[in-house]
Amino acid sequence: MENPPAKSLLSRLIGLGLVGQAALAVCLLVPGTIHFWQAWAFMAVTLVLTIFFCAYYYRRDPEFLARRLLRKEKIRTQRLIMFLAKNVSVIFYVLCGLDHRMGWSQTCLAPVPWWLTVLALLLYAGSYLLMIPVCNANRFAASVIQIEPGQTVADHGPYRHVRHPMYSVALLVWLWVPLTLGSFVVLPAVAFIAPILMLRLLNEEKMLRRELPGYAQYCQRIPWRLIPFVW
Repeated sequence: MENPPAKSLLSRLIGLGLVGQAALAVCLLVPGTIHFWQAWAFMAVTLVLTIFFCAYYYRRDPEFLARRLLRKEKIRTQRLIMFLAKNVSVIFYVLCGLDHRMGWSQTCLAPVPWWLTVLALLLYAGSYLLMIPVCNANRFAASVIQIEPGQTVADHGPYRHVRHPMYSVALLVWLWVPLTLGSFVVLPAVAFIAPILMLRLLNEEKMLRRELPGYAQYCQRIPWRLIPFVW
């Protein structure tokens, strides 16, 4: 991949960032209320983390950042998986907003205490930042499934422990989201995220084994895909 023009990359970052924040606000505040303080706190933390991540790689490795902005999946199965993932994410956030409006957690279980929300926000931020060592270990980690000229197997850093540490971190990040949004009721819905990640990585591995030299041998050395000693 050629080094992207700075102005073009910056404009795409700003554009996608604004669209993402607007979509998140709609999913949380429309079914919820504008007085949903947990949603405002979550959006603020997410915005700060996103800006930090983008600024870090904008200076350090803009080519990697351009890979993370790719959106068009080339593999049909991956397009279907990502369509499913995006819709599940929307439903997930909408349910959190509805829980705030309807008081499902408070009625069925118990309200999420403010200190647990704050703790979940800190754990959410810490989990999100784990993406940095993963990305530093694999600068070819695009947001779409592809093989580029010169790409090699990432087998250091977090990749010494699991074959797909980015998905491991993503699952950990999602685990804290319902609590950051004050919902006990939506917490079990995180279980729907794991199968989507598993489908994506299994399909990705088929392509990597077929097209990336040395990946089949790497799989023999590192048996765990997502969670060490589990799977």
